[in-house]
Amino acid sequence: MGSMINENFRKFQQDYRYRDAMKKDRTLLKLERNLIRINPERNYFSPTNNLNLPELSKGDYKSFLRGLLKKTRLCIEPKIKGSSIAIQYIEGKLFKAISKKGIDVTVKIKELRNIPKNIPIKQDFQVRGELYVPNQTSELSRIIVNKYLLGEKVIDNKILFCSFQIINGKINQYETLNFLKKCGFSSPNYYTTNFISQVEFYRKEWLKDRIFSNYPNDGIVIKINSRKLQLIREKSFSSFKDWQYAIQN
Repeated sequence: MGSMINENFRKFQQDYRYRDAMKKDRTLLKLERNLIRINPERNYFSPTNNLNLPELSKGDYKSFLRGLLKKTRLCIEPKIKGSSIAIQYIEGKLFKAISKKGIDVTVKIKELRNIPKNIPIKQDFQVRGELYVPNQTSELSRIIVNKYLLGEKVIDNKILFCSFQIINGKINQYETLNFLKKCGFSSPNYYTTNFISQVEFYRKEWLKDRIFSNYPNDGIVIKINSRKLQLIREKSFSSFKDWQYAIQN
């Protein structure tokens, strides 16, 4: 009787793990279906393009908000201070990494422990994020990371990578952050709101050091959640071309 119970329990565990694995596979299949083909002329990883990663707009955030509907779903994330990089995966393997100026830093990135070398996505997969050093001031974090990328000796196991964007994705920002975690990346803490009027609350919370204090940061970033609206703004020639904006005071 006892052996039968044990056998049934073993099968139950196997079935549970199998169903869980299938659920995860279906989730990742959804991600793969929502990857877009990269425009060769805008491919940051092409050695012939020599492109810089886009700069984050900052300054008059109220003008940015005035260009949105009052009921616009937003994500609020920390503006982590370190060094921005982008990573390309091909056939699930880390293929190339570049700095914000388009310089190849693949060798240095492969040395960092919290960056996955393999992911469960077989298509061309491009992510962007920030290298940073925890438990440091924002300026010291930036200095240490830049020294590391330039080849100077630093304690590299203290450098972490926080990913916040799938460059060739067409899923919204909320889903992006969750999919990145499923692929093995660290993604930032964040808040969401459906009203632009609530941004001021989060700005004041940041100024009081009540949010995002676990990152070396010099502000918060407001991001439009809708990927469709993000892509429309990226291609726009109007004054409303930004889909994310930094607040630093």
